[in-house]
Amino acid sequence: MKKIILIILITVIITGCNGFPNGTISQPEGKVIIGDEQYTMMPSNYEWKEDDIEISTKSIHDINELAELFETIEVGKGDILKFEIDQNPTSITVKKLNEDGTIDSVEIEDNKITLPSKEGYYIYELNTTWAQGKETFTFDINVK
Repeated sequence: MKKIILIILITVIITGCNGFPNGTISQPEGKVIIGDEQYTMMPSNYEWKEDDIEISTKSIHDINELAELFETIEVGKGDILKFEIDQNPTSITVKKLNEDGTIDSVEIEDNKITLPSKEGYYIYELNTTWAQGKETFTFDINVK
């Protein structure tokens, strides 16, 4: 009798795993690329809904705190910066926080932006959306 129960338990455990989805949902990652160097941006405000699964993460909302967690990138005036964001978002908007506290919208073309021609410290925020959700990415630069 014990052997039969053991066989049934093993069968249930092995076949029970088939009730879970085959794929897993992973949070998209965003990278900035300057030349040959890649830097992973700081994610925040992640929301995702797929099938019966809904994910929402709580994170730091202050753009300055997020920028402090990112390793500031040293760049040249007018350099071109490229973005790579997992799962090809349907929309990306970019904002730039200037040293004086003003915020500018930044034009993005082919996942690239032209960096400022004026020396200084800047924080960038990318708001990305997909059909299944959204996420915000933050990074900072120092233009020399």
